[in-house]
Amino acid sequence: MSVLFDEPGPKAVRRIRVATVLGTLAVVALAVLAVRQFAANGQLDAARWQPYATWPMWRYLLNGLWSTFLAAVVSAVLAMAFGLLLALGRLSPRAWVRGPSAAYVEVVRTIPALLLVYVVLFALPRYGLDLPLFWKLVVPLTVSNAAAYAEIFRAGINSVERGQMEAGLAIGLTRLRAMLLVVLPQAARRVLPSLVSQSVGLLKDTSLGFVVSYGELLYSGKVLAAYNGLLIQTYLVVALIYLVVNMSLSKLARVLEARQPVTLRRRTAGA
Repeated sequence: MSVLFDEPGPKAVRRIRVATVLGTLAVVALAVLAVRQFAANGQLDAARWQPYATWPMWRYLLNGLWSTFLAAVVSAVLAMAFGLLLALGRLSPRAWVRGPSAAYVEVVRTIPALLLVYVVLFALPRYGLDLPLFWKLVVPLTVSNAAAYAEIFRAGINSVERGQMEAGLAIGLTRLRAMLLVVLPQAARRVLPSLVSQSVGLLKDTSLGFVVSYGELLYSGKVLAAYNGLLIQTYLVVALIYLVVNMSLSKLARVLEARQPVTLRRRTAGA
């Protein structure tokens, strides 16, 4: 049985199957129409795709992909660390710690990451804080994703049986040490698939580097398209790279989730 909803009945299953078939046919029809339009306008000519069979083109795009990974990894590490502190703050018995932590999470989750990028790009320099180009992307991504990671960690901590904390206290550990040494390792293992899934979203958010002119993959594609005039071909190749990378990470998240016991997945989802 699912944790989030009841199992669909026979009629619902039939409706889901019909909707799936119709949706698949619609997507296939749109894809065929797009291919025909591209062919009619000469976009599928071999000469327009030949530049992407050369190493210089791929080297330039791979450099952009490396910049994307670099920004994503740094943002993820900082956001996870900050998110863990926020999660511990929300679970603190002290109201003066719990209140600001909860306020930060609830407020930041409603603010688009693009708005935070504009704040770092335009507002902070007016107050004398002009960050390097790399950090103009990393800082807003960290601020935005820390709230999401905080909720993931909080769900993982809440899914650990209360007896684990009590056992740590019983052997003489302080509450903080029991949390760090007993509860958090178990919680981190349980929420690892969710952390990977959130990191996939963060990787896609690095495309906001387009706004600050940071040389990530999408911005590199823009520069390359302006140089060679192959707009459609360039952005299709960039989209293919994003598709391969994100599908690989999503597959990793599913594999990690499948390796967890069913009861553990239900307990974490419920938390």
